[in-house]
Amino acid sequence: MKRAACFLALGLVVFSACALGTPKLIRGPYLQSATTNSMVIRWRTDDSSKGLVRYGLTEATATNVVSHAGKLTEHIVLLTGLKPATRYFYAVGTETNVWLSPVTNTMTFVTPPPVGPAKPTRIWVIGDPGTASANQRAVRDAFYRWNRAEVPDLWLMLGDNAYSAGTDAQYQAAVFHMYAWLLANSPLWPTLGNHDAGSANSGTQSGVYYDVFTLPTLGQAGGLPSGTEAYYSFDYANIHFICLDSQDTDRSPTGMMAEWLRDDLASTARDWIVCFFHHPPYTKGSHDSDKLSDSGGRLVQMRENILPILEQGGVDLVLTGHSHCYERSYLLDGHYGYSTNLTAGNFKDRGDGREDGSGPYRKTSGTKPHEGAVYVVAGSSGQRSGGKLNHPVNFLSLNRLGSVVLDINGQELSLKFITEKAQLRDYFTIRK
Repeated sequence: MKRAACFLALGLVVFSACALGTPKLIRGPYLQSATTNSMVIRWRTDDSSKGLVRYGLTEATATNVVSHAGKLTEHIVLLTGLKPATRYFYAVGTETNVWLSPVTNTMTFVTPPPVGPAKPTRIWVIGDPGTASANQRAVRDAFYRWNRAEVPDLWLMLGDNAYSAGTDAQYQAAVFHMYAWLLANSPLWPTLGNHDAGSANSGTQSGVYYDVFTLPTLGQAGGLPSGTEAYYSFDYANIHFICLDSQDTDRSPTGMMAEWLRDDLASTARDWIVCFFHHPPYTKGSHDSDKLSDSGGRLVQMRENILPILEQGGVDLVLTGHSHCYERSYLLDGHYGYSTNLTAGNFKDRGDGREDGSGPYRKTSGTKPHEGAVYVVAGSSGQRSGGKLNHPVNFLSLNRLGSVVLDINGQELSLKFITEKAQLRDYFTIRK
């Protein structure tokens, strides 16, 4: 590699990126555990070094430097004392003041806004993306085109992030190579899928999934401390997000996750509650939520044991993957049995939820129990596998590749399903 090709311009300062013997950047940087006043920045190099992050409010004044202790190849640096809702410019480097070439000429992040007041928020959601295939790239590129290359405020991965066993090499191909630009500029919040669990263990907090992500265990991003990266919560503006582990953690109604969930829901004062996990409680796609034998009973257990807690706590939206399709329910409440047990009373609103249709789904303000939630399966961000697609709770079921765009603005939540052709195929609104 020619030395002239190895320079990074950050404002008016040019840093050598290829000094002889300098560790090479082979993963990242990527953003984790964003809070109103802090950000975790991670990256990997091919040789051990002391990692540094240079950051500031402009490219020219990015002169603040934070480092981690010791010489490592897996670099994790926590930036603290940041201002809420503020854009920062940054670069990653080594203790010899050599700055490594990033995935984009200008890397920035915006800290979350103050918790409580509403702020227009855009979230990108992908489920089962990790095929490292042309399908995954098509879904990614369609979102980039549809969103006009703007950076979402945050994004969620609904599990099966890296096929087929969640190895480090598979994460490198399906996550860190596939989403390099977005990872460097927008914080990612993931959940564990069954394929990710092929190389990870929630009970011991070990394996690739737990090695590559830094997730809040002490309530530092909002919500109650969970004591584990397997399930956690965080706040963004007037939204409370809850990530559950439907794969590898006790799903019983008296288990530690369920007890934490009850307490976390009771403690939040946010206007919106969005929950995400891998195994869908309602699906007739490549998996069948009516079959106790499907996925070791996880779909049934999440529906029977966890949904009553969520709905009692006032959940508004539940996002899952696992079935490689798109399915979207009506506004529902209280359906914890099989599809044959569904009653008219389980439908809080049997309309389409659309402004230009039967009208938005409506709920009273706040998070009151049993006012209804919409359940979305968005597991077609890397492949599609069909199925009967006829679960009666669903307004719409599609065997299409795509991803979900979620917009929350004040007392309005809107969701859109965008195909791999950047086409809008579903949309609805909940208004409080």
